[in-house]
Amino acid sequence: MSEYPVWVNGVPESFLPVSDRGLAYGDGLFETVRVAGGKPTLADYHWRRLQRSCHQLGIAVDIERLLEEVDAFLLDNRAGDGVLKVMITRGSGGRGYNPEGCLSSRRILSLHPLPSRSRDPGVHGARVKLCQMRLGRSALAGLKHLNRLEQVLARSEWQGDAYDEGLLCDFAGNLVEGTMSNLFVVTHEGALVTPDLSFHGVAGVCRDFIMEFARHRGMAVKVQSVPRGLDVAEVFLCNSVNGVWPVIEYEGREWEIGPLTVQIRDCVLEEFNA
Repeated sequence: MSEYPVWVNGVPESFLPVSDRGLAYGDGLFETVRVAGGKPTLADYHWRRLQRSCHQLGIAVDIERLLEEVDAFLLDNRAGDGVLKVMITRGSGGRGYNPEGCLSSRRILSLHPLPSRSRDPGVHGARVKLCQMRLGRSALAGLKHLNRLEQVLARSEWQGDAYDEGLLCDFAGNLVEGTMSNLFVVTHEGALVTPDLSFHGVAGVCRDFIMEFARHRGMAVKVQSVPRGLDVAEVFLCNSVNGVWPVIEYEGREWEIGPLTVQIRDCVLEEFNA
């Protein structure tokens, strides 16, 4: 039995058939949603991305039914603050890559406590290393699909608390993302820059929220290559659980937590607490 609440297709269950294609091939996707006061945060961003990803992978999902199950799951488990993981797999099918015969997708919900670093997000800065793992080009760039082996191998490059996060480059040597986060930098001219994820990485919902917030306030926002040397004024990471995480040390260089990072951090915190 699972040590945390799990529902499969709308009922309490902690087992999956070995024929599930999510297990066999990583054939599915997931969302990791911060829950505050029993409610999903950045919910519209998560559900829009989930629907886009399902469409791109050709996985049918009844979004209204899923959201009803999410509400019932959080209510039934008296969720306060925590992390909701939503997985959609193509379902069960025969051996082999051909998905023909998968009659219905599978919806898996689980509830977890907030990581300690997420309970007071943005207060403490992150010490970050450059990972040796490199991200290759992918036709599935941007999707949060179930095959995350690149991130698993990158995260295995350090143990203990020497670092809080690791950054990954592409094979051209440009920074793409963290093992569990998206990257933003603030240039010396004050522009907000995030790496282009057209060919690698996961397009996070917190990243989308931050870019939308910044543009609505007239900030210069650029999506472009970010060299790993990071000759910039401010650096921060983000994801939908931790919020904004200021980088204070990377490859022997230290940064102060800058004013634009603070402004964006506070906006995300307000959204979490809305």
